[in-house]
Amino acid sequence: MSGLGQIERPEGGLAKLEAFVRAIDDLLDRTADEQAILAEARTHLAELVSVDDWLPEIYAQPNPGRYQQYLLYLDPAARFSVVSFVWGPGQATPIHDHRVWGLVGMLRGAEIAERYEPHGGSLRPVGSDRLEVGDVDAVSPGVGDVHRVSNAVADGISISIHLYGADIGAVERATYDLSGTPKPFVSGYADAPVPILNIGIA
Repeated sequence: MSGLGQIERPEGGLAKLEAFVRAIDDLLDRTADEQAILAEARTHLAELVSVDDWLPEIYAQPNPGRYQQYLLYLDPAARFSVVSFVWGPGQATPIHDHRVWGLVGMLRGAEIAERYEPHGGSLRPVGSDRLEVGDVDAVSPGVGDVHRVSNAVADGISISIHLYGADIGAVERATYDLSGTPKPFVSGYADAPVPILNIGIA
């Protein structure tokens, strides 16, 4: 589990996250079709972020230097990972890709996702989406994989919950400038222990 250690279950438990993980595990046992996965997992993620009462505070902490990516769960076979992204005021990613399917669910605050696509050897913007609490967005090489994300709350913290079809902290991806030049990176995770979940998955 990325060598980050584990923490004990917080008071009140993590029942909603555990139910979400079980649902995704069951879904991936039933199908490998990306469109089917994105469609059904979107419903589960929307339910998870519909009420903001389950995320332990340790995974909701901003860092004044950069946005934080906290690992909440990694499937033993690395078929999927669940991550909490925490944005401080004014924080944003560079333009980047994902290389795997993913879903982003807005738990707290709001985000702006600026989408890009290749054009004549460079990148061009093709629109933006504002995610409010409860919204879910998809990314993948098949549906659009390159974007830049920023905190839409000028003076507050925003938090989104991400589901990816791999151990996203270990996937070699790339950032880009507008010329389209890729710069490889591996994101890793913020230095925080991983929660212990009671999920009964082998």
